Amino acid sequence: MLDAFTALSRGTRLVYTRGLRRYVFLPILANLLVYGSMLTYVLSHFGGWLDGWMAMVPGWLDWLSWLIWPLFVISLVLIVFFTFTLVTHLIAAPFYGFLAEKVEIEVTGRAPLDDRSLVRAGIDALGRELVKLAYILPRMAILFVISWIPVINLIAPLLWGAFTAWTMAITYLDYPMDNNKVSFADMRRRLAARRWSTLTYGGWVTLITWVPLANLFLLPGAVAAAVLMWDRHYRELAPIGEGIVPPRSR
Repeated sequence: MLDAFTALSRGTRLVYTRGLRRYVFLPILANLLVYGSMLTYVLSHFGGWLDGWMAMVPGWLDWLSWLIWPLFVISLVLIVFFTFTLVTHLIAAPFYGFLAEKVEIEVTGRAPLDDRSLVRAGIDALGRELVKLAYILPRMAILFVISWIPVINLIAPLLWGAFTAWTMAITYLDYPMDNNKVSFADMRRRLAARRWSTLTYGGWVTLITWVPLANLFLLPGAVAAAVLMWDRHYRELAPIGEGIVPPRSR
């Protein structure tokens, strides 16, 4: 059984092989522009955001400031990271979808089920990203509110961490699934059916995104890894309403 770490290792090597590496430069350039712009903005405002949060802590909790302050820092960093990730993938989605298609052809020897033109696929990819945002943002807002509630916000970093792993899995595994005409609802059901594989993959991708600058070159490998995971773990799961089909022996 292919595990998430092995898929990421193979995927990263694969996208930089001859024949595929030419498809990673545009996503890297898009990510680099977003990364530089957002990093400059965050560094100039981070201190003010943190001071504002600490000012909202009631006086009777001053004795816990030694614990609340680092938790606020962790929560704020996670929120910033989450926002950066959403913006980056919204811009890079058409490129990643195209890269996932080429990787699937290279790995499986057959094209995805998608028969859309390149332009149409790019437009639909942006629409799919908006569907993801409609799913992610309300849940992100709930976690954001929890991060502001004294005492309850002590568990906020753990909730953010788990939600981030799930969201990273949704974000990347959706590229090959969208290419194979798997609906967003069906995609989430398939991910839930393989919850451990899904969360470990999402967790590793989350760690990759935290590697400064290097993540720009590693994320295309996460797209290729998503194709490998799709082919091994999720492809044979039946569509909604047809139950779960056991995976074949490998």
